[in-house]
Amino acid sequence: MTERPNILLICADQWRGDCISALGHQNARTPNLDALMADAVTFTRHFGQCTPCGPSRTSLLTGQYLMNHRSGRNGTPLDRRHTNIALEARKAGYDPALFGYTDTTPDPRGLHPNDPALVAYDEGVMPGFSTPLHLPEDMDQWVSDLIAKGYDLPGGRADVFRPRPDFEKPADRGFRYIPTVFKAEESETAFLTDEFLKWLLVRRDKPWFAHFVFYRPHPPLIAPEPYNDMVHPADVEFPIRAASPTEEGTQHPLLDYAIETLRQPSTYDEHNPGDLVAADELEIRQMRATYYGLIAEVDLQLGRIVQHLKDTGQYDRTLIIVTSDHGEVLGEHYLWGKEIYFDAAFHLPLVIRDPRPEADAARGRRVEEFSQAIDVMPTVLDWLGLDIPRSCDGASLIPFLRGETPPGWRNAVYFEHDFRDVRTQKPETALGIASDQCTYAAIRDDRFKYVHFAALPPLLFDIANDPHEQVNLANDPAYTEVALDYARRMLDWRLSSGERELTNMSVGVGGLFVRK
Repeated sequence: MTERPNILLICADQWRGDCISALGHQNARTPNLDALMADAVTFTRHFGQCTPCGPSRTSLLTGQYLMNHRSGRNGTPLDRRHTNIALEARKAGYDPALFGYTDTTPDPRGLHPNDPALVAYDEGVMPGFSTPLHLPEDMDQWVSDLIAKGYDLPGGRADVFRPRPDFEKPADRGFRYIPTVFKAEESETAFLTDEFLKWLLVRRDKPWFAHFVFYRPHPPLIAPEPYNDMVHPADVEFPIRAASPTEEGTQHPLLDYAIETLRQPSTYDEHNPGDLVAADELEIRQMRATYYGLIAEVDLQLGRIVQHLKDTGQYDRTLIIVTSDHGEVLGEHYLWGKEIYFDAAFHLPLVIRDPRPEADAARGRRVEEFSQAIDVMPTVLDWLGLDIPRSCDGASLIPFLRGETPPGWRNAVYFEHDFRDVRTQKPETALGIASDQCTYAAIRDDRFKYVHFAALPPLLFDIANDPHEQVNLANDPAYTEVALDYARRMLDWRLSSGERELTNMSVGVGGLFVRK
């Protein structure tokens, strides 16, 4: 391989880990990702570290657990002392470019209260990235492009995802079958890809590092034609859930609170007038169908990017990583979104294509060992021959890309969630706990999943026999020892994985000693 490699880190927002056709999903249509998987390594049990978007991206880009970076909510500042993948890549001479967003809230210390950086949670960019196309929540550059093409969008981003007016919906389709006002070739997904491919045109012989972020399949669940019609709702499986929302909510106070919160229109799916908890079967199936259509739209644009790299001779000198920030519950347990403890919110895709000859033996491999979002940063730095900072909580996946399995590899994953609301205090009030108590951590292995809350009852699921996490065993006397064992393992994890930046240093006779 040439000495001028490229790095392409693609992150699709809210892409659930099982929604890949090559993995057997009956509705997901991902031929381009499937083709890449045949030439890459796929990690089938890959988990994110936290939700929602800002915290999960912070873990991805810093390689840290939530308990260490502490940017737990969208809008929670990220301490400027933390390094990240972009800052580290600069040490190898790269100017990491961002296409999309990182949902980073800057450290407010030293900023004036009137600084625009403190007005919107997702306007910030992770330090170290240049921004050829920053597309935060307002999506101004894309919306401006649509207006220039003749679209009437007086409210800007607030209007862009409104359903097409006067559209005649067939009786066998739900509300979310109604398409967008813009065409598929003019969507945010296409616009971002177009701009990225333009940027690449003058970089055929220059080493580059790009972090490319698809907004989709993130809600609102509205798709341009023909993606609104890609999957018929009758062909979609109905989500697994209890007989009623009330019964479902008995599993845990947080689940009950989350279900009640979702009853308000547009809470999850903007411009959707319905109550998503009380929605009928057709509407639920249609929403899931539209979600799969949005995945198909992302897959098409992913294919354009890969084909461009092949056409320009860059494919075999580019490390390609495709992943997501978090998953999507898709109506299971009467919920939508990602802010809940179920696997569907944390299980993510991860496909890595290493172009080097030493990776040839592993092409098409599917790794069943557990991997985590925090492994991505050390993997990229290891691939570049850079030192992995002590602050990284993850481990390099490079051995898997060579067809190996590292000895002593982890047999469980750990993830966390901070569900406080410092402004409204709604969860605090509803659950009767303080903001600092609005948190849980989970350990999940092949057999069980244990979820420990700071001030609420724990959860225990027999994942092997109850993969949909319907029965909480935490209060079953027959499982008391199991729950205690997993609580001990979680404590071991917390004790050994706390921040350790300076812990292997010693100052004394002979000067500073550092244990690598």
